[in-house]
Amino acid sequence: MPSRKKTTMFASAFCTCVSSFVVTCVVLATPQWVSSEVRFSRPGSNVTVSLTYGLFSGTCEQFVEAGLQVSTTNFQVADALSSSSTRGLNVATIAVLVLALLSSLLSSGFTCTNAVSNPYQTFLGPVGVYTWNSVCGVFILTAMILFPVNVEGNGQSEELAHGCSTSLQTHLGSKHSYGYSYWIMLLIIFLNAASLIIIYFYDHARYSKKKEQERPIENAPKDVILF
Repeated sequence: MPSRKKTTMFASAFCTCVSSFVVTCVVLATPQWVSSEVRFSRPGSNVTVSLTYGLFSGTCEQFVEAGLQVSTTNFQVADALSSSSTRGLNVATIAVLVLALLSSLLSSGFTCTNAVSNPYQTFLGPVGVYTWNSVCGVFILTAMILFPVNVEGNGQSEELAHGCSTSLQTHLGSKHSYGYSYWIMLLIIFLNAASLIIIYFYDHARYSKKKEQERPIENAPKDVILF
């Protein structure tokens, strides 16, 4: 059975890993990734298309130049994207987040196993927790880079706006504001870092204790050791 200190430390790390898993689920499920206002011109007036969407779905509203709302529609992101580059990056972002979700799940399993037992395999101990938490953090950071690249670089919002209306012509400009579904990914990175710090302190304390136990033997007289 593990010591009380080990159980406490790994149980704390387990809580942070489970929290990371839950927040990643929220990130995938909620459509508040970005809000965009895209301005277009058409014969006789200018139109502003207001979009709020995530990885899977969103809503768009059209406003004519005087501020009159024309329509509000819901859309599926995958169906509204026609360009292979924007669709590919959107799928890549989803895939990266699913891998982060699996990494969080594995990390939760490793911390739970160490909280209730002493596994013999080295990789099932702190090394495994370090690995999967680091992998999850890298995946989340990758998703935080891919999504703005798709929005800002590939013009994902402009492409979705064209899907909301067929009468739009010249693109005049766009404004983007990232929502809580995007920014709470920073919380996932923080939770992964917290797990790593907790396990590091446990591992460091265990190493220091082991060195202290070995020190009396190292400092003992040679004749005592031989005896």
